[in-house]
Amino acid sequence: MVCLRCENLALGYESHVVVQNISCTVNAGDYLCIVGENGAGKTTLLKTLLGLQKPLAGAIAKGSDFNLQRIGYLPQQTVIQKDFPATVEEIVRSGCINRMKFAPFYRVQEKTRATRTMEQLGIAHLAKHSYRELSGGQQQRVLLARALCATQTMLFLDEPTAGLDPTATEDLYALIEQCNKDGLTVIMITHDMNAAVRYATHILHIGAQSFFGTKDEFIRSTRHE
Repeated sequence: MVCLRCENLALGYESHVVVQNISCTVNAGDYLCIVGENGAGKTTLLKTLLGLQKPLAGAIAKGSDFNLQRIGYLPQQTVIQKDFPATVEEIVRSGCINRMKFAPFYRVQEKTRATRTMEQLGIAHLAKHSYRELSGGQQQRVLLARALCATQTMLFLDEPTAGLDPTATEDLYALIEQCNKDGLTVIMITHDMNAAVRYATHILHIGAQSFFGTKDEFIRSTRHE
């Protein structure tokens, strides 16, 4: 089942084109890694797919699995966000807001989902801790838990391991891989080519010569460069 299909996208701001001629297809259950140099337009593409900005040209077709109310999104974390004065539990539960519709308070089902997600990611013991007091790896687990509370079908991640030490990076990649194995479609921006080749089913390389295909096709193409 097709979740997303992009055809000849041109992306940018106002009349300034950042990247163009982007075409790719994401099916349910895929793990797509978007790679490329800094400034190539990776985050711009992700924001365009999420409807946060419009493409300058081209088309995006969205399948039934693509519903903004059922998608988890983990953007790049800012310095201000790292100092956010809230507990882990409060942040994770906030991922359930779209599920609540018009309910004024968290119901049992939202609280239960948040608790189970924290347990799944190994942060349940931090529930009452202040987010600002956590390590970088712990903070990313909290944000991933929040995104998982929001999603039912797809997970969008923008450089989720940026700034993490090697151990925390491997731990987070393992969690994301398990989410994909559990049925979530994953679209992730990463600067880590080794991780892309290791975990992805498909790779979209954005640059002067863009590439989209399976991981194996990408490996074969790079061997001939």
